[in-house]
Amino acid sequence: MPAPDPTDPRSEHDRMVAGDWYRYRLDPALAAMTTGTQATCRRITALYDTDRPAAEALFRDLLGSVGEGVDFRPPLYLDYGSRLHVGDGTFFNADLLVLGGGLVTIGRHVLVGPSVRIYTPQHALDVDDRRDGWERVEPVTIEDDVWLGGNVVVLPGVTIGARSVVGAGSVVVKDVPPDVVVVGNPARVVRELA
Repeated sequence: MPAPDPTDPRSEHDRMVAGDWYRYRLDPALAAMTTGTQATCRRITALYDTDRPAAEALFRDLLGSVGEGVDFRPPLYLDYGSRLHVGDGTFFNADLLVLGGGLVTIGRHVLVGPSVRIYTPQHALDVDDRRDGWERVEPVTIEDDVWLGGNVVVLPGVTIGARSVVGAGSVVVKDVPPDVVVVGNPARVVRELA
């Protein structure tokens, strides 16, 4: 890991967005962003049964972009809603967690099972740097028509190719090609779909 540059004028947020090392625990602005996002997620959950249009409006306002016909079931947990972009016709089942400030791009007509976890942070491997709060984020991309089964975990930097299926409980640690079924921990190709 490169040493921190005390002359770097960028904010921790700007470093995060650039994919550079930043100190997530030491920046009040990042803490305020995550606290606000998480409060909105709780508000969406509270409103969903009594005023679904209001919950859906909050969801749309929270995310970076949301396509037409996107549907979800609460609860959902996000750190930075503006870093999540979702295409038309995607469905999120209950208990979605998108953690960290990395860019997450989810394509059109994606099915996301219950309790799916999408992680974007990479903490420093050096224990002293980790204690000092250094991390960086890597983007996650889930292409069109993917199906993520329940309890799938997607790790930082992964792209899941179009039309692929990730079996329930799988941990995706590397890119998945289009048109395959992957299962396991770590997820591996067990079948081609094309």
